[in-house]
Amino acid sequence: MPTAVISDMHGNATALKAVLADIEAKGVDRIVCLGDIVGYGPEPLACVDLVRERCAWSLMGNHDFAVLYEPTNFNPTAAAAAYWTREQFDAEPDEAKRTERYNFLGRLRVRVADADSPLKVPLLAVHGSPRRPINEYIFDKDVRDAPEKLEAIFERFEGACVVGHTHVPGVFTDEPDFYPPDEFGDTGFKLREGEKVVINVGSVGQPRDGDPRACYALLHEDRVEFHRVEYDIQDTANKIKAIAALDDWLGDRLFGGQ
Repeated sequence: MPTAVISDMHGNATALKAVLADIEAKGVDRIVCLGDIVGYGPEPLACVDLVRERCAWSLMGNHDFAVLYEPTNFNPTAAAAAYWTREQFDAEPDEAKRTERYNFLGRLRVRVADADSPLKVPLLAVHGSPRRPINEYIFDKDVRDAPEKLEAIFERFEGACVVGHTHVPGVFTDEPDFYPPDEFGDTGFKLREGEKVVINVGSVGQPRDGDPRACYALLHEDRVEFHRVEYDIQDTANKIKAIAALDDWLGDRLFGGQ
């Protein structure tokens, strides 16, 4: 049975619900989450509750960390969203629910060696990178501009590593090279014996690859498939624009997948 890997919901419960429904329709019952459950979006509490209920485990992303601690090195828009998100946690009138949510965030791990993965090779899961799990970005341009960075990253794991953080789906190989999903189509990226790969599963709640549809990945024994899901972007954008603390741009960008 495949495992669904989701990441970067960013408080977009409308997108998350659509993705969870798509996963269920495919008959997949194991889901894992790579973090950034909250931040930017208008429904952080709903996203936390859904991830708690539906995922076997979740990692901590940099925006989850920012709500618990401080939004260090965040731009003003992201920092404002983080402080607003924390206010939503604090405003929960049910003390038990408030405590449960904070405890859930506080227990999120920064890396998981997933022994239950369907892949035939070892699988490491992090939000950012194996080298700096919470906040290092792995960009497709690093293949050209920073091959030494990728070499150092690939030294940190065996087999396969799943990441999110950049919101751009695709597969990095240890050549190094980067393959976006449209290069291998519906059959997915087939893992080759002896090859290491970093799989970016994309973003559920805020895609940045020019495709506004929510994105997630399915891991099979020997391949990874990427799936896109339509959702009501206008609904999320309207909710963002109704909240003074959230910049309207956070809703507008969703329509262009940016």
